Amino acid sequence: MATPADLLSALDPEQRQVAEALRGPVRVLAGAGTGKTRAITHRIAYGVASGVYAPTEVLAVTFTTRAAGEMRGRLRALGAGPVQARTFHSAALRQLRYFWPVAYGTELPTLIESKIGLLATAARRQRLNADQALLRDLASEIEWAKVSNVHPDDYPAVAAQRGRSVSGHDPDTVGRVFGSYEEVKRGQGRMDMEDVLLLTAGLLAEDERVAAQVRRQYKWFVVDEFQDVSPIQSALLDLWLGGRDELCVVGDPAQTIYSFAGANAVYLRDFPSRFPATTSIDLVRNYRSTPEVVAAANALLGGSPSAGVQLRAQRPSGPPVTYTPRPDEVAEAESVAAQVLRLRDAGRSLGEVAVLFRINAQSEAFEEALAARGLPYVVRGAARFFDRPEVREAVTRLRGAARSGESGASGPNADPDGDWVDVVRAILAGMGWSAEAPTTRGQTRDRWESWQALVDQAAQFAAESARGGEVADLNAFVDHLDRRAAEQHAPVADGVTLATFHAAKGLEWDSVFLCGLQDGTLPITYADTPAAVEEERRLLYVGMTRARVDLTLSWALSRNPGGRASRKPSRFLEPLLPDEARTVRDRPRGRKVANCRECGRPLASGQELKRGRCADCPASYDEELFERLREWRRERAGEESVPAFVVFTDATLQLIAEHKPRTPEALLRISGIGRSKLERYGEDVLTVVG
Repeated sequence: MATPADLLSALDPEQRQVAEALRGPVRVLAGAGTGKTRAITHRIAYGVASGVYAPTEVLAVTFTTRAAGEMRGRLRALGAGPVQARTFHSAALRQLRYFWPVAYGTELPTLIESKIGLLATAARRQRLNADQALLRDLASEIEWAKVSNVHPDDYPAVAAQRGRSVSGHDPDTVGRVFGSYEEVKRGQGRMDMEDVLLLTAGLLAEDERVAAQVRRQYKWFVVDEFQDVSPIQSALLDLWLGGRDELCVVGDPAQTIYSFAGANAVYLRDFPSRFPATTSIDLVRNYRSTPEVVAAANALLGGSPSAGVQLRAQRPSGPPVTYTPRPDEVAEAESVAAQVLRLRDAGRSLGEVAVLFRINAQSEAFEEALAARGLPYVVRGAARFFDRPEVREAVTRLRGAARSGESGASGPNADPDGDWVDVVRAILAGMGWSAEAPTTRGQTRDRWESWQALVDQAAQFAAESARGGEVADLNAFVDHLDRRAAEQHAPVADGVTLATFHAAKGLEWDSVFLCGLQDGTLPITYADTPAAVEEERRLLYVGMTRARVDLTLSWALSRNPGGRASRKPSRFLEPLLPDEARTVRDRPRGRKVANCRECGRPLASGQELKRGRCADCPASYDEELFERLREWRRERAGEESVPAFVVFTDATLQLIAEHKPRTPEALLRISGIGRSKLERYGEDVLTVVG
């Protein structure tokens, strides 16, 4: 076990201040990448090691099961394993299940996973014709209302005051559906996730015996991501404290991006006002990103209402941040995919590359562009990993194989003929997994990603066990998966991450591409108040600070190939844009500016215009073949009396010139070529390719 001195010696000066502030209220303003989790886990471990804290009397609270699992792992490694690290919901549900039957003499209502079914019944009772999209919007609004402590009877007035609406329906209608939903839920003896917090708060407020027992159990509280606390979470925390002030909160107002879901950074900002004896500490040393990335992130928020701590980079200098306009969304996706390919060829792991965007719908173009180059990818933000049907079935099969003895060991002295990782591969192959990723999108691709993540996790677990001198087998791996499932610590396949800015929060990669950064998308069009626009700025800040080394920001001047280049880069980029990118934003109306296919910068010389790229940008495709394809396209378009891009866009021809397909099947895998174009043009194209 680490000594108190050992725990402090591992921290920088500001982190050490956090660790040593063991008593009373403490507020930590922790900028992105400043090691806040390190600081607070060492603080807890230092408190335990020095005898100030009893580990069973500490409750560390965070917002995601993944973050809670990571915190528990770190605390175990630091010798503070008995400390409880949970989400608000997990901690509340645990208390509710224990005390409810005692306090009320009845069974706890059944927890539902989704509101949709009950909401559909409630909508019908209110004679509202609600499709799935409307039901999802209603569910989100009800979640906001409940975490904001807004009762159905009060909802119409509060919603009108705050300018809230749901798919064009007036607040009175939404309020009636909300009230009906609560009636349906109670009638069936059910509760939702928000009820977990509300019922726990109600129980603690009503029953002093229960409250006293909880307060005897937990005397020291740490809350991470405190900028995301909602009114009901704040109220529950107050009830846990019971007037005490042994509370450490950690957060970053500059990363407040969940206001739409009820999060309110005022609790973090005003913490010293509520607790006058507060010790306030700023963490400003950024260990994640290069000085170039940090400077750009600081400049983004500088002088804005969202400005927080001024980050100071601790890493060596890296490549400059790049700003790259693209002619259209297809060209943007193709350019990103080409850069990813170069990163892979240079030795960069694809698991260390992310493509981030504002909304899920932007993912499709990047999926197609990556798939066309045979680059694996993972789309984040879908259903929780261990809740997916294919994962549940796979784990069940693996558990059955382990019990039946199909569990070859791996380790320093293991039998090479009994490799249990091969057993994992064989079991998943029986379900449909293959070593090659499918070229299609949709559920087939989603299932493959799940299975591939399990294969990768098995290989990683075996390798880590061998390095630690331990013998791993299938039984140990299944136990490992069970622990990760309990913590919702999902493994991922080794592929490029595609995710929204929201889904990327809390994660980091070596190389990050921020895409679709045009006005109207970021800030999104429905951000129609100053506060909403500022939250969009913070969303971009979160995206930028995910990057360790490479950061590329891009936007599309038009939506479709051949469209009018009328889009402008996001207004948030104004203080960041270099001159060459700014000329694109500020060009005179009607003047067309040609841009490099590879880097997006405006082209200057006639030779550059002819080639379509800057003199110092290497082509990612066979330029001679590309010109032959363009000549064939010109002739074919003339024969059919159609514009050239109707036959194939330049982006598609570039892909053909890059991959040089030799068969109809290979040609079909090129983005922009479907069955109809294959039948019409495939034979000619293959002839040109040669």
